Amino acid sequence: MNEFNVNPGNHHKAKRIVVEPPHAEPTASGWYSTSGPELNLVPQNGDVSCDCLVIGGGWMGLHAARRYAELNPDTSVMLVDAGRIGNNASGRCMGFVIDLAHNPRKKDFVEDIKGNNEELYVNLDGIAYIRSAVEEHRVDCDWDPQGKYHSAATAHGVRDLRRFSEALDVLGQRYSWVEREEIQAFTGSRHYIKALHHPGTILLQPAKYMKSATKSLPANVTVHENTPITAVQFGIPKHVCETPTGTIRASKVIICASGYLTKFGFFENYAIPLYTFASMTRQLTEQELSQVGSKGAYGLIPANSFGTTVRRTIDNRLFLRNVYSYATDFKTTKQDVLKARVQQQIAFDRRWPELSSIGFEASWGGLLTLAQNGGMVFGELDHNVYGAAFCNGTGVARGAAFGKAVAELAAGKSSPVIDILKTRASPSKPYPKPVTAMGVRMVTAYRFRQAGAEV
Repeated sequence: MNEFNVNPGNHHKAKRIVVEPPHAEPTASGWYSTSGPELNLVPQNGDVSCDCLVIGGGWMGLHAARRYAELNPDTSVMLVDAGRIGNNASGRCMGFVIDLAHNPRKKDFVEDIKGNNEELYVNLDGIAYIRSAVEEHRVDCDWDPQGKYHSAATAHGVRDLRRFSEALDVLGQRYSWVEREEIQAFTGSRHYIKALHHPGTILLQPAKYMKSATKSLPANVTVHENTPITAVQFGIPKHVCETPTGTIRASKVIICASGYLTKFGFFENYAIPLYTFASMTRQLTEQELSQVGSKGAYGLIPANSFGTTVRRTIDNRLFLRNVYSYATDFKTTKQDVLKARVQQQIAFDRRWPELSSIGFEASWGGLLTLAQNGGMVFGELDHNVYGAAFCNGTGVARGAAFGKAVAELAAGKSSPVIDILKTRASPSKPYPKPVTAMGVRMVTAYRFRQAGAEV
């Protein structure tokens, strides 16, 4: 048992825990609405059993189910998600599969060589596992390995990029500078003045990947969507998980429910839940496409982390993401989404003023779980109960790596990634909720204003 990541003092045997299910999202993700036909919906029903139950069909859970089933082809694996796979938090990200996380404002970013190299190793393992789904199982996801552009619109944004380049130099990473004329040509926007291109990141359509990868899971995996776990009783020889329409008895349980892991009795009240918001245009016409640059698709990361992230997609849409807000009780509202949409419209106006009157076809939010100290949950939480949670951002590659690793741990395997994750600090308990909420709101509002025209 991993002493660094087990929640001390929690012994759940013979104790029934009522689990609060995830809140329904107020709006659908634009990624999901443009990802093609939905999966065949098969909710769980009746009293069933399996060898391994994976809770949560996001980046962690999907890859945990796949990996456990690959390692144990003669066992029965069940994957359940409280909603629709691809429309959960994992399908609401911006679709950057990032090899090296970026935080040029963090003072110790350059100096933390060991931490960054370990992060890179873990993320590359996740990327390789995602790539294997695309190449070996023909998972459809608009795979695009062009890397990412860190873009600046202001002098202070350029300074942030230079600090990031210093970190990349120390780490021996390749990158190239993109000057004003080039970035304005390929984006069609006079807003940007400089960029740094860093190879290694993959762009994809996250909801399309989630759905296609679900269909390609090994034959010994059964998938149930719209199946929240409403109560659990961890015990020997079987753990009993209740759903609205039955029970699931499992010899092993792997909880990959992001911050909702805390609802299962582990690390209660440790999560700092945030929402980040995005909007998507309709498909652009041929004439409109001429206004958004010469490059068919691209991904722009803001120089300032509170700036606006932009995707031009293969299907000729623009996606813009900005605004972070504290998610009281892990939920957001339609009013929150519409309020963020106003900021995304401002960002649209700044970048493509001749085009921005078309507005957006869809707007949505996605849950992001942080720990106050940047720690994570990983390991065996109770007898034959495993979990991975708290990505702390950039969760696509991390999520795939964490899910793969926790499944290998549950299967009795070892790996360099497991060894790295075992050394990660556990989440620290934040201040009381009202204090944390106020602090997050104050910090995010200040950082948003400070980002200025980078938004």
